[in-house]
Order: sequence, then C-alpha cells, then structure tokens
Amino acid sequence: MARHWIDDLSDRVAEELITRGKDVYVFNGGLSISGLQHIGRLRGEIIIGEVLRKILSERGFKIKQYITLYVMDEWKGKETQLRVFKNPDEAVKYTGYPLFKIPDPYDCHRSWIEHFWEDFGPFISEFTDGEIEPVYTSELYRGIMREFVKKTFELRSKVIETLNKYRGVKLESDYIPFHPICDKCSRINSTESIEIIDQDKVRYRCKYCGYEGVTDISNGKLAWRIEWVGVWWCLGVDFEPYGKDHATPGGSRDSCVSLALNVYGFKPPIGLSFEWIALKTSDGVKDMGSSDFIGITPREWLEIAHPHVFRFIVLKTHPMKKIVIDPAEIPQYYNQYFKAERVYYGIEKIVDEDERVILSRSYELSYPRGKPPIEPPEQVSYIHLAILSQIIPREIWSSEGIRRLKMSGNIPDKPSDYGLKRIIEMIEKANKWVYKYGSDDLRIKLLPEPTREIIESIPLNHIDILKKIGNELEKLSDWREESIKQVLINSTNSLDPVERSEFYKSFYKIFLGKTSGPRAAPLLAILGREDSLKYFRKL
Repeated sequence: MARHWIDDLSDRVAEELITRGKDVYVFNGGLSISGLQHIGRLRGEIIIGEVLRKILSERGFKIKQYITLYVMDEWKGKETQLRVFKNPDEAVKYTGYPLFKIPDPYDCHRSWIEHFWEDFGPFISEFTDGEIEPVYTSELYRGIMREFVKKTFELRSKVIETLNKYRGVKLESDYIPFHPICDKCSRINSTESIEIIDQDKVRYRCKYCGYEGVTDISNGKLAWRIEWVGVWWCLGVDFEPYGKDHATPGGSRDSCVSLALNVYGFKPPIGLSFEWIALKTSDGVKDMGSSDFIGITPREWLEIAHPHVFRFIVLKTHPMKKIVIDPAEIPQYYNQYFKAERVYYGIEKIVDEDERVILSRSYELSYPRGKPPIEPPEQVSYIHLAILSQIIPREIWSSEGIRRLKMSGNIPDKPSDYGLKRIIEMIEKANKWVYKYGSDDLRIKLLPEPTREIIESIPLNHIDILKKIGNELEKLSDWREESIKQVLINSTNSLDPVERSEFYKSFYKIFLGKTSGPRAAPLLAILGREDSLKYFRKL
C-alpha cells in the first residue's frame, strides 16, 4: 500500500519515543545566525519537525518543539559577510567575535543577529502552527548549560578519548574543550583554556592579543561537537533533523551520538538527514547559504507566494532529495499545488497510486493551521492574476478585480470564503512577483488606444484578421476565456505557425505598443468586453 514518507517516518519515530517513556517529548532544530536566514532553513530545521509533531500529537504524544539559535559561534569574516558592511575593511576587526557581539551592518537594529533574524524568526508562525520556541545558546550558557560544562570538565579524559576516535589530528590529553570570549579583544576563535578553576571558571590565553585572564564558564562556549551534545542534554531532545554535511559515516553526528551514549550516558535524539535547498538564478544553481548570502528569506517568499506552496514543495520531496527554488517559477509551483489540490478533492484522477498519495497527503499537510476546507476552493491561474493586477488599479482589486474574474468565468458568482480570500491575496503576491521576477512579456501597460502610427505599421492582412476577430467578439454573448480563445483560433486557423507568430506581434502592438505579451485570450477575458472591443473598433 502506497504511503507518504512522512507517515513512514512518524511510525518509526513513534516506536522509538514509546521506548523512552517520557511525559513530554522534545523536537529540535538548529541554526547559526551567520548571515542571511534563507527559506531553505525552514525545511529540515523547522517544517519537517513541525509536521511530524502534529501527526504524532494526533496519536496522543505530547511534544514540545524548539529551534536552537547558535549565537556563540565565531563570526568568520568571510568576504560575503564583510561586503554587507558600509566599510568592509573596517569590519574585518570583528573576525573571530561571537555572533551575538557583531553590530548590525545596516545600523537599523541592535545587532547582526537581530537584523538577520528579522526576515526569518517572525515569519515562522506563517509557515507553521507557531508552536515553536526559539532558544539562544547564549541563554543556555547562563543557565542549564553551566551544569553540562562542569560535567564535561569532569569527564574530560573520556570526551577527548571519544573525539580522538573520529579525528585525524588527535587532541592532547590536557586539552580543555572550552573557548572563552577574550575580555580584551572580544574574540572567541583565538582563545585556549589552560586551567580549570573550581569547575566554573577557566584561566585562558588569547593567541590573538596575548591577554591572559580568568573568566566564568558563562562567558564562552564548548567546542562545537560537544556543544551540540550539550544542547541535546539541556533540552532533552528526542528528535532532531540534521543537514547532509553531518550525515557522513564516522562524521560529526556519529561522534556526537557516541559522546551522548558512551560519555554522558543518555540517548541521543532520533535523527533524520536532509538535503540542502538550492536557489536558481540567472547565474545558475547554487545551494542556499547563510554566510554566503545566497537565497531568499521567508519574508521575501511571502511577498510572492503562500506558505502552503512552500510547505507542499518540502513535503512532496523526500528529505534526501535536493530542492531547487526558482522565484521565476512561482506560477508553476502554484500549478503543481493546484493539481495536488484537485487530486486531494477527487476532481483529478491519478493512475499512479504512489504519486496520488504523495500529492494528496502533501497537500493535506501543507496547511500551517487546521485542515483543508471541506469543499474545494476556487483556483485561478497565478499568471491571470498577475495580468489582472496590472490592468486595474490596486484599490479595486478586491471589488472590480473579482467582478471581472466572475465575468470571465474564472470563478463562480458565489465563490467560497476561503477561495475568495486566497484569490485576493494572490493578486497582491502576483503583482509583486511580476515586477520582481516576471518576464518582460508579462509586464504590461495598456495603451489608452492604438495610435495612428501603430495602426499604419501593421501589415494590411493582419488588419483584416484583427477586424475579423473584433467582429466575431462583438457577437459573443458570453465573454469568457474559452469563447474568446475559440474566436482567436477560428480567425487565425488559415495561418501557418510562422505567420501566426507574426500576426500576434501585431495583436500585441495595438494593445500594449510592443510585440509580445501574455496569452491573448486571458488578457481579453480579464480586460473585459467593452475595454477589449474599443481597441478593435479603432482599426
């Protein structure tokens, strides 16, 4: 029997959770705020865990979900990070600082972290049910992580022994896996602990500035693999997806699992590895990256598309298969989503049972809150709405725009509340999309009327066909896209493909003053009867 991968995963995780016997289970994801917080980070760190949590909650499990923000990591001062500052040469001085100490390069927030979290954090609730709590590692070190640091000091020899099994260059037996923040130069990447004092302080030396001093264990961080285990221990994590870079056999996650089991004595989280999400641009396809500043943010996605569509893309794709996001393809993503919607409601039949299950279940789970409506919502092409948004003023999109969609047969006279709300939201999104990512053909500005110069530039045989189209359109009692399309087909069926292509250049010239544009029938349908016919009447 065909099943969705998320349902197979939920069975596996449920079986393991039962063996742990807890009252409340914990799901987690982790992010380092090293730069642009792109939408790719929603995939494994947030959405997969959230969907799994909701499925298991329906089965009676009580689950708390966190997103851990690693803000004590060093800022590496990569060229891409330096470039966002007004003066990159001056910003070099921050290299090696912990992330939370980096200033906002744009001077509009209190810090680097606040600035780059703003386009991500507040929008998590748009892409999910909102039941996800952020945890900052800086806060953990001031609280419960102190106990884990002390525990690490006590178990230091076993920690070193375990890590050395996974390292080429071995750690020395006197290594102290804690990196303080230098009290003089503020770097965290150049300090080494040289003595443990009373289990809650360390004496350290800074290799960058030469300073030597004593600091509390809240003023620094553990070596990153140990810190990862520390987060599991502090939060009691039971499930946590991780990026493919950690999934190599004998790699970082394996070493952390070994530390948890064999040194600290607790069960590590159930894991799930996932592939990156890439961005397609005119420069090619590149993996989205925070410190590389490659990607689009959740805020930017919501400007042009619903969160449901992104969730659908994530859910229909197996976690270990790469997803490539191309903002120029947003209309196609809606087409895929609408197909899944029709499959879910039984409007469209799919022969392949595996495909049917993937599409239907992914659509069902694409809703951040609640379930899909009982009745299928109305669907209108994203491209249609992009055209509509350009031919009528913004202030009447929700009134005249909807009237024209009804008139052209795109939606019924009495659409559902949800369907209507979605369409109105899509008009706004499609308008932003067409100007930011749409092709020149889709960006239109109607002429008030075809000028004499334009009419005189059109070949006479094209004028004859345009007049014929106008006459046939005058006869239509039903101004709908299909009827208009049939008139256009009947009026141009004597032309071969090359001649037809040349004719439509003339068609667009009389409406737009240029030789290309959106599909003709939808354009006329949305433009409306009288506003369309006035162009033909001028010929």
